[in-house]
Amino acid sequence: MKTSNMDGPRPRMVRYLRKWAARHGRTIQDQLIRGAAYGVGSGAVSLLVLWVQTRH
Repeated sequence: MKTSNMDGPRPRMVRYLRKWAARHGRTIQDQLIRGAAYGVGSGAVSLLVLWVQTRH
């Protein structure tokens, strides 16, 4: 019978995910910020186009 659950597949997966997040965490944050900026920019351009269309 196993006394310790520290060598099972679940703890290994947790360790792997923590290491992966440490390596890629900044990249993910940068991508989220970039995506939000693109979304805001796209929305601003859409509003500008609508404003121009209603004026002319």
